Amino acid sequence: MAIKLKEICNQEDKIAPGHRACHGCPETIIVRQVLHTITAMGKPVITSCPTGCLEVCTSPYPQTAWRVPWIHNAFENASSTLAAAWSTYKHFVKLGKMEDRDVKFVIFGGDGATYDIGLQFISGVIERGQHILYVCLNNEAYMNTGIQRSGATPLGAWTTTTPVGKVVPGKTEHRKDVVGMFVANGIPYAAQAAPHAWRDLMTKVQKAVSIEGPSYIDVIAPCPRGWRFPIDQTIYLSRLAVDTCMWPLYEVENGKYRITTRPLEKKPVIEYLKAQGRFGHLLLPENKHIADELQRKVDQDWEELQKRAK
Repeated sequence: MAIKLKEICNQEDKIAPGHRACHGCPETIIVRQVLHTITAMGKPVITSCPTGCLEVCTSPYPQTAWRVPWIHNAFENASSTLAAAWSTYKHFVKLGKMEDRDVKFVIFGGDGATYDIGLQFISGVIERGQHILYVCLNNEAYMNTGIQRSGATPLGAWTTTTPVGKVVPGKTEHRKDVVGMFVANGIPYAAQAAPHAWRDLMTKVQKAVSIEGPSYIDVIAPCPRGWRFPIDQTIYLSRLAVDTCMWPLYEVENGKYRITTRPLEKKPVIEYLKAQGRFGHLLLPENKHIADELQRKVDQDWEELQKRAK
């Protein structure tokens, strides 16, 4: 199904302006792209959020920015709650008590609620084969609660729980490969996406909600506050993450890998590091080995991804 821009542009935003997101935050941009795609397909949608940046900025009681049905749940169990809503809907349809309108169920969770606290609950949805799309708004730390490191935080990054000093120069571990974990669990569709590559993201949403069973899209969400860059550079950082292959854009459909966007010129990782204050210490000579390790890992992962996508 082709993306029809005219239809999308004429839609009412499903997340209203006037929310409390920080200047330069890409999360509501991503949400709008996802919801515009689904509603342009003519499908009703029910959404859910665990605790996190998006939940806090869009639903300060008694106000809400959501123009679609929306459920807030705890950090860990939004996926279980929406799975129960999906199961109830399917049961009522089966009993003839509700019309089957092909309702789509979508979760928007941060990386803390996805990579760490809610991981086992998402795994349960995958194992049960429930038809739910999980979208991770990945700003690579617990930004809502004070910029603490998460399982998505890259090696060497400064956070308030991985401070930079003489003993420890930032985070000492590489981030998790959550897409790879879900693929290993047999998820029918998983992908990585980025807000600047809107057509790529929206095409992946179309695929994700059209397949039978669970799906997962991990979207990079550069955070000006936590990453330490000017608020007008968000989309630039998104593009730079892809061009350096720090965040390659690909999809895995029924176990088959496909790279969806290849950089015209693969830029060195140091260009990405220089653009963010959280990596400023890696530009010092004594920390060069960490920047070199990041480049090595990126090159290795990119080479492996290209082999899998052949």
